[in-house]
Amino acid sequence: MRKAFMTIFSTAALLALASVAFAADTAGAMGAIGTISWATAIGMGLAAAGCGLGQGLGLKAACEGTARNPEAGGKITVTLILGMAFIESLAIYALVVCLILLFAHPFAKIITG
Repeated sequence: MRKAFMTIFSTAALLALASVAFAADTAGAMGAIGTISWATAIGMGLAAAGCGLGQGLGLKAACEGTARNPEAGGKITVTLILGMAFIESLAIYALVVCLILLFAHPFAKIITG
């Protein structure tokens, strides 16, 4: 039931946001840049939230694993640090993509025609 609700909710949210994006003022480059600015802000926010949740869940699992088996704490810590680095790299990749969209304006010419 929860999976179906989340699917329906996310589909409705995407449809609502798509209409706003297509209705944006694209008469000039400033309209496209404003839309891209909002998209990068929302995208980086979602990426940071997702990475934060992933890191929190990873830390929770590492703490539980160390509590259950204290002798394996060293291996768990190494694996935790490696996993945290991978998760943080996803946030850095999202930041790079957002900065490219924000400052290079690769789609501004396409949107404005």
